[in-house]
Order: sequence, then structure tokens, then C-alpha cells
Amino acid sequence: MKKRNPFILVTNDDGIDSPGIAALAAALYELGEVIIVAPTKQQTASARSIYGKLDAAFERKEISYGDVTIQGYHCDCSPAQVVGHALNVLFSERKPDLVISGINYGENLGTNVTHSGTIGAALESASVEIPSIAVSLETSIENHRKYAETDWSAACYFAKKIAKKVLFVELPFDVDVLKIDVPANATEKTEIRFTRVSRQSYFSARVKSPSPESELKQSEVYISIDRNKLEPDSDAYAILVDKAVSVSPISIDLTSRVSLKELQTLII
Repeated sequence: MKKRNPFILVTNDDGIDSPGIAALAAALYELGEVIIVAPTKQQTASARSIYGKLDAAFERKEISYGDVTIQGYHCDCSPAQVVGHALNVLFSERKPDLVISGINYGENLGTNVTHSGTIGAALESASVEIPSIAVSLETSIENHRKYAETDWSAACYFAKKIAKKVLFVELPFDVDVLKIDVPANATEKTEIRFTRVSRQSYFSARVKSPSPESELKQSEVYISIDRNKLEPDSDAYAILVDKAVSVSPISIDLTSRVSLKELQTLII
């Protein structure tokens, strides 16, 4: 009996027209059957929220990158919603062997991972026991919400390298998503480091002259990391200090790592 090729679903939070998702899908093309499913438009920082127009449905769109053309679908909803809806209506008979979200414009580090639509999409597939990866490339803040000419080659290399392994090994229990962050200046020779997620907020927002009348659009995003307190084994340290590729295992179990009996004794 002929063995089926792996089925890889590629998604993102930057929208169906993002060059990052096209580059990633093309890089994974030789690993198996690749299909793209993405939000219709930019959905940065939508986390794992579930929302969309109630009358929205999938529309087909072929995505080309270089000499590779891949079948794509888009729907006007959040990244997590687009993955969940795809699993319900497009792939109900055969679920993907792997879901990869990215390549995102901008690194997803520290406590900001809970903001990320890129990671939210991967968490959605992980919640139904599909091995999942989220890939982000360090870029300037100005490019987080707009497409810009970008060299995706290093991020594609590491995404493909790790995806190839994940397709053929069983990840340890509690490793639900592998979060990959690639430095802007990375090459194929850049070190890969397995890291923890920093407890610091990597990106923060501020308003220069705050008042109750201040509009949301007046918020300015900046890197707020305190380097003096940065954990050496963290994702942010790997990217900011050592310029290494960071791979962080993420669990869908948000339970605090504390003795429940000790906590009960303290509280009750």
C-alpha cells in the first residue's frame, strides 16, 4: 500500500497576501502536500480570539512564490478562527499532520506571546492534538502591520529543518507548540537554542501625552525589555543578546507550576 505524503497546513495572522506565508509554504512544498489557510486581511495581535463576520466563508486563492504555486483559502476572521473553521469544513475527513503558522513579520517573545495571532493559530490546532509550529522573523516595528520587502531565506531554512523532524518524531508530552524566532541577521549557520519564554514583556505601548481623550492610534509600540534582568535561558536573551535562533516549547496547559496542596494550604 502506497504511503501518503504528509499533509501540512500553513497559516498566519498577517493575512493571505503576506509574502511570509507564501515563502514558508514554498519552502515546505517538497516535504508533502501543502495547503494555505489564512485570514483575509491583517490580524496582528489577535491572540487566540475567535471572531469573524457571521456570513464569512472560505474563498479560494492560489498563492505563488518563485516557481511554486500552492492552493490557498482565506476567510474574513481571526487566525484561530480560520484554523478551527478549516478543520471543520475543509479538512474534516483528514486532519493535517502538521500545522505551521508564519512566517510572521516581527518576533514573538516574552509575555507578548499571549498577544500573538501567529501563536494563537498554532494553539488552535494544538488544542485538537495536531503538532504545531509558530515561526516569526525579527523585523523593525514599522513592518509589523504592513508588508515590506524581506529576506525570508533563513527563517524558511529553520522552519523547514524543524518541520522535517516534527513530521517524523513524536514530541514529548506537554510540548504542544514549538515557537521559533529567527534573528534578522540569521544565516543557515546561526545557532539554534532551545529556550524558555521570558517573563518580561518584550513589546509595550505608550502615549506621549496621555489623557482620557487619547486615541488608540496614538499609542507607540517600543521594545521594553530590561536587559539587566533578562533571563539567560530565555527567548528574548537568545534573540537580543546572542543573535541565536530561539525555539521555545509551549504548552496549552496554563496551570501554574506550583504544588496545588501547598497553594491550598496557603489560601484555604
